[in-house]
Amino acid sequence: MEADELARRVVARMMGEDAFSQWLGIQVLEVLPGACTLRMVVRPEMNNGFRITHGGIAYCVADSALAFASNSHGIHAVSIETSISHVKPVLAGDVLTATAEELSRGNRVAVYQVAVRNGKGEVAALFKGTVFRTGKPWEV
Repeated sequence: MEADELARRVVARMMGEDAFSQWLGIQVLEVLPGACTLRMVVRPEMNNGFRITHGGIAYCVADSALAFASNSHGIHAVSIETSISHVKPVLAGDVLTATAEELSRGNRVAVYQVAVRNGKGEVAALFKGTVFRTGKPWEV
């Protein structure tokens, strides 16, 4: 199976079993080996007491992008460290796009960066994630 097809199949399987990403309304826009782009619309109930979107929402869409990108090579990968910087507020109604790219990949550890952009294309959050690659292949 070609690498692009494997990536798409793995992410489709993951998304099909990912109730949380589905609840968030995440849509998979693009999947390539080591990369993924997701989109979601921020709902009013995702806001905090400051009337801006809870930082966990940008984190969650970025984390899903990390999961899909890091598993797209067909090997189970789980996060072992993540961090996020919120650089612009997110508001209800914003359309967030999270784009994950692979920075480094070894046999056991890989590092990804995810940019979360608002509907204007501005970076709202920057996320970095390190994953452990278990060696177990995905069956797709």
